[in-house]
Amino acid sequence: MALAVACGSAVLACGAPAAKFPTVKAQEMPSGESWDGVYFNPVYGYLHLVPQGENVVGRWRRADSSHWGELSGTVEGNVFRFTWKEHRYGAIGPSGDSHGTGQFVYKKGDAERAIPELDGWYALDESERIGDWHCVKQQNMKPDLSAVSGENPIDPAAKQDAWQ
Repeated sequence: MALAVACGSAVLACGAPAAKFPTVKAQEMPSGESWDGVYFNPVYGYLHLVPQGENVVGRWRRADSSHWGELSGTVEGNVFRFTWKEHRYGAIGPSGDSHGTGQFVYKKGDAERAIPELDGWYALDESERIGDWHCVKQQNMKPDLSAVSGENPIDPAAKQDAWQ
């Protein structure tokens, strides 16, 4: 019976449609720019990105502090393809995590403002549905991966301990 359930799950996972991200041809990074930085989105909060060798890694905490996440992937010019995992604060076990794939395209922004931006897309592993993830690079902010962790920043017990 266990084997039948395991095989049935494998068939469902294998038969799941894969997300189809927009086809993006990598171009050179804009002159003087790099992936290293902090990027803001009103829903996903501050995304800290740091190059590590041939890869880029990052972490974010949602603006409402309900989730935190981590991603890593490879860069080709101005295109970053990654896998991600997001954790819900207070949730334990597999139901507290979601994961998938995504990609960002680094853009310099419009000629008037010239503020770097990331246009991105993400999808859950088991879905072909794609969500948008647009971020604006923050000036004068240094990325700090250790600033985002599994410690809940709005946990009432943690705040009470801090006041004592």
